[in-house]
Amino acid sequence: MLLETLDTRGARILVVDDNAANLDLLAENLEDVGYEVVRAENGAQALERLGESEYDLVLLDVMMPGLDGYAVCERIKSDTKTRLLPVVLVTALGEREDKMRGLAAGADDFLQKPFDRVELLLRAKSCIRSKRLTDDLERAESVLVALSNAIEAKDPYTEGHAERVAHYCVEIGKRLDLSPERLRRLRLGGFLHDIGKIGVSEAILNKPGALDESEWQVMKRHPEIGERICRPLRSLREVLPIIRSHHERPNGSGYPDGLRGDEIPLEARIVCLADIYDALATTRSYKRSFSRERCLEILREEAERGLLDSRVVEAFVAYLAERDDAKRPA
Repeated sequence: MLLETLDTRGARILVVDDNAANLDLLAENLEDVGYEVVRAENGAQALERLGESEYDLVLLDVMMPGLDGYAVCERIKSDTKTRLLPVVLVTALGEREDKMRGLAAGADDFLQKPFDRVELLLRAKSCIRSKRLTDDLERAESVLVALSNAIEAKDPYTEGHAERVAHYCVEIGKRLDLSPERLRRLRLGGFLHDIGKIGVSEAILNKPGALDESEWQVMKRHPEIGERICRPLRSLREVLPIIRSHHERPNGSGYPDGLRGDEIPLEARIVCLADIYDALATTRSYKRSFSRERCLEILREEAERGLLDSRVVEAFVAYLAERDDAKRPA
């Protein structure tokens, strides 16, 4: 099993407790087996420590003055930089309601006071292994994003396209009130939507004129190729439909599956719009760039024809208007 092969040595643990004796006892037990331990005496200090360095685990007392453990846990899990950091609540509270409150705050595990040393070390090791596995998966995602950027960098006309699409997608998603997790998937989908073009020859990708029918059939395979490339990563499971379906159209005229309307994931409809807008707004080997006004006209025309989701179009228009307002001097 992969978890059994993950090394937990050298892990950095933040231990938080307002009781000095408890703090020292937890820290000493962890340090005895080789973990690096950083101490915090209250919730505010814990959040300060988290802003200063990276950790593999937080052991967090619940009953503390000021910010209690529940509040600190909620802040850790709501921050995109620390949301995947394992948090174990260490508490003398044993009621079911207390545990439910901890789970609602995002806690990954619980350790009952007074703690058993063996249980402490086993829970710590399990959480650190999970964190290391998550880190490995995120690094693999980063490699795919880098590969996607490398592919488009071969063409000076499309360099930076994936980054712009990802940015537009997140801004649209925010205006459609998507959750932080869906925004994360949307951002990845924006970066990786064209990764399947690694399977399309440069002669086709950079052709200055229109593609003939055989070339077009090759180009239309890139969503399926991209899905296959990313499928082995379980962490990208929710991103696969975005990659596969970003060329589907609400009226059923898209590819590769001819999906219609709400059969197309909302995230894929968002990527589709962002992809089209960036293609319209930038110079390509086969066309000049269009003005923003003309780009928006085309997007609205395509929405009327059933080629784009009108709600997504208007969310994008709202984003551009808000961006313009922010740039105007007060």
